Amino acid sequence: MAAPVTWLCLLANLCLLFLHVLAGRDFYAVLGVSRSADTYQIKRAYRKLAKELHPDKNQDDPEAEARFQNLGAAYEVLSDKEKRKIYDKHGEEGLKQGDMRGDPFTSFFGGDFGFGFGGVREQDREIPRGGDVVLDLDVTLEELYNGNFVEVLRYKPVAKAAKGKRKCNCRTEMVTQQLGPGRFSMTQQQVCDECPNIRFVPEEKLLEIEIEPGMRDDQEYPFVAEGEPHIDGEPGDLRFRIQQTKHARFERRGDDLYTNVTVTLADALTGFEMDIKHLDGHMVHIVRDKITWPGARMRKPMEGMPNYENNNVKGSLYITFDIDFPKGVLTEEDKKGIKEILKQESKQAVYNGLQGY
Repeated sequence: MAAPVTWLCLLANLCLLFLHVLAGRDFYAVLGVSRSADTYQIKRAYRKLAKELHPDKNQDDPEAEARFQNLGAAYEVLSDKEKRKIYDKHGEEGLKQGDMRGDPFTSFFGGDFGFGFGGVREQDREIPRGGDVVLDLDVTLEELYNGNFVEVLRYKPVAKAAKGKRKCNCRTEMVTQQLGPGRFSMTQQQVCDECPNIRFVPEEKLLEIEIEPGMRDDQEYPFVAEGEPHIDGEPGDLRFRIQQTKHARFERRGDDLYTNVTVTLADALTGFEMDIKHLDGHMVHIVRDKITWPGARMRKPMEGMPNYENNNVKGSLYITFDIDFPKGVLTEEDKKGIKEILKQESKQAVYNGLQGY
């Protein structure tokens, strides 16, 4: 009976070691996603929770800051392909120590240490895959600021049973033939299976695309397995590529917005107040109580685009002023009056205005 007890103790210790390696925060639970979640689902979950758990919105909760930091740590790891790979193998401890190479569980039970359990490490087999489909989707700046849902009708080829059989899962294998006593030859040979025949029939499918606040130009919105099918494998993905349409009043640069305002010369000299209608309909109030020169710029913080990762943060709105000079000819009396008001002597300067560009 001693031998079985020894093996059971050894297995228990190995399991404890395995659990210790994977100890630490459960980043998947923090984000509320499954371990099979793709990068898009992880980003989406983070943005949603970042709005809810932001310390500014939970000032009465003493643990709000810690929860928000945990959320940021989980997103940093799971949104990075290499860090996530290490975390899945070794947990948070593995991230601190660097990649320890290999899966700790299969390293013990897969024969690396000679325990002889037959090896649980499975050889990856490449599965054929259909082509990805990438489509441009025109989106307004208002939709990128406020968010929106867009419905697209997709005609997708779907596999249906057909008469007859077909060759499938074709692969190249090495075949050994004995030529005589002690003599062998190895040749490559294509081997195929027989599968039921199929045909592809187009079917309608309604896809809903969520335009999320802060999405950027050329950003892609994926639909997994909605691309071109493969007769012997998995379908590719369908990806919609965001294409921002030109806006009449605003230009976007990153998370900042830029616009131009033209004022009269009288307003430029004496000051003015005005409102600019924003992308969601609210008014941005502007006050200038000093002289405004052509090309003067004003910055309004937190009036730009929402940040895609954290909608609680917004860029700035930059307003550049142009001056509408009056046309016509002034009388000598008007000219004299203007000079007296401005108290400027006549002066001209010639210089290279392109310096510094």
